[in-house]
Amino acid sequence: MTNLLEIRDLHKRYGAVEVLKGVDCSMRQGEVISIIGSSGSGKTTMLRCINMLEEFQGGTIAIDGQEIGYETAGDARRRKPEREIARQRALTGMAFQQFNLFPHMTAAANVMLGLVKVKKMSRDEARGLAEKWLDRVGLLSRKDHYPGQLSGGQQQRVAIARAIAMNPKLMLFDEVTSALDPELVNEVLQVIKGLADDGMSMLIVTHEMRFAYEVSSRVIFMNQGRIAEEGDPREMFLKPRTERLAEFLKTSTFN
Repeated sequence: MTNLLEIRDLHKRYGAVEVLKGVDCSMRQGEVISIIGSSGSGKTTMLRCINMLEEFQGGTIAIDGQEIGYETAGDARRRKPEREIARQRALTGMAFQQFNLFPHMTAAANVMLGLVKVKKMSRDEARGLAEKWLDRVGLLSRKDHYPGQLSGGQQQRVAIARAIAMNPKLMLFDEVTSALDPELVNEVLQVIKGLADDGMSMLIVTHEMRFAYEVSSRVIFMNQGRIAEEGDPREMFLKPRTERLAEFLKTSTFN
């Protein structure tokens, strides 16, 4: 059975600085993997490479058996046409630290936009799907509200509904609670937990260690551009194998 995600020897540089130094990772359908580590360890960069928001200089990424972004034959490597990259990008959905909602559009219109423009759905079909997912994240009653009328947590839930409505094979979450006030964090985490319970495949970059412990089928700890440790969350959080992970957990919110 083909892995949903297969990353092999991934290298990413910004000028002379190598941010990802040969990352290898695989993921099965339905897994929930949390990626933890200090700022600058390469967590977000890895997600952005998967979604082709960043070019990478070496290695391969495959989603559902398709090589993403590049065609590789022996030592030869060329970037795929932009139209093909756009099609492949639709295999993933991504929710960011910032909500990136259009302020002049209602919650429902924000969710509908990609369905109409990219999926070519009729407005009635797109509205029905948008309302389904807004209901799923607990915001159907706010469907006609504009982002400025919503709390940060509500805006983030709209952004998650917008990404999921596109029916991606893999959801990527990049520190989706980091811009929120502490009292709003839990409402977003509860939505993600619900999606995990539904069997959605997810890669989650997070600083919420208790959440990672509870929701993940596997945890990846990144350090200085490499995967330093990975495994079952109970083993990693309670009996870390490496001194670096033990140090990181001492300074984290896990207790």
